Amino acid sequence: MWTEQTLDKLHSMRLTGMAEALQQQLEDPDMAALSFEERLAWLVDRHWIWKENQALTRRLKNARLKDRQAAVEDIDFRHPRGLDRAQVRSLSTCDWVRRHQNLIIVGPCGVGKTFLACAFAQKALREGYTARYCRLPQLIRELTLARADGSLDQKLRQLARIDLLILDDWLMLPLGQSERRDLLEVAEDRYQTRSSILTSQIPLSSWHEQIGDPTLADSILDRLVHHAHQLELTGESLRKSRGRQTLKEKETTGRGN
Repeated sequence: MWTEQTLDKLHSMRLTGMAEALQQQLEDPDMAALSFEERLAWLVDRHWIWKENQALTRRLKNARLKDRQAAVEDIDFRHPRGLDRAQVRSLSTCDWVRRHQNLIIVGPCGVGKTFLACAFAQKALREGYTARYCRLPQLIRELTLARADGSLDQKLRQLARIDLLILDDWLMLPLGQSERRDLLEVAEDRYQTRSSILTSQIPLSSWHEQIGDPTLADSILDRLVHHAHQLELTGESLRKSRGRQTLKEKETTGRGN
């Protein structure tokens, strides 16, 4: 009876991890050999792990990563695309996020820019940081709507609180005047206080032209490129390469049959 009451009270106090751990203890006869202090420490440890996992699940959900399965441990170095193992290993420590620095990933279509951005973001989420994935056209639409309904300041404050903002498809199209002003606000709010990842097919040397207004372009790029790490990818599309490999394997299997 007392066990059921204790479990009910633990759930009522939202100590779900401890309640689950206590249930495991009751079902494991080997636990009887442990001292009271050891069993209590085990309960606390299990509840701590449960809370950390719950918090990570919330951060992952809020991040809205395009590739939720992306992880730094799964980065493919076999495909020739200019990835440096040492640089990737350094970025995987998330020290650049702690220092409020940015990461720029440029390269042709299909070389894995989005996967890399999501993988580094997922590692940051595991380290306890918050993140948000967004395509730049999507962000521009959100800012335009916020400006129209009077909630732009609130939207900018929300963006400014995110530890790591991923802007995919950066500057694929030239910007309009209001879009330039909104992006400057975003860049200014995050400069040296938060981190961003920008992925683009457009070479860095063409960003100034894509933004348009020389003065605003200088201001935006100064805040984003300053102290930014850069990954310049090259080579053939991973999707095309893997597609050919799959076709060859099917043909080989067919001949074998």
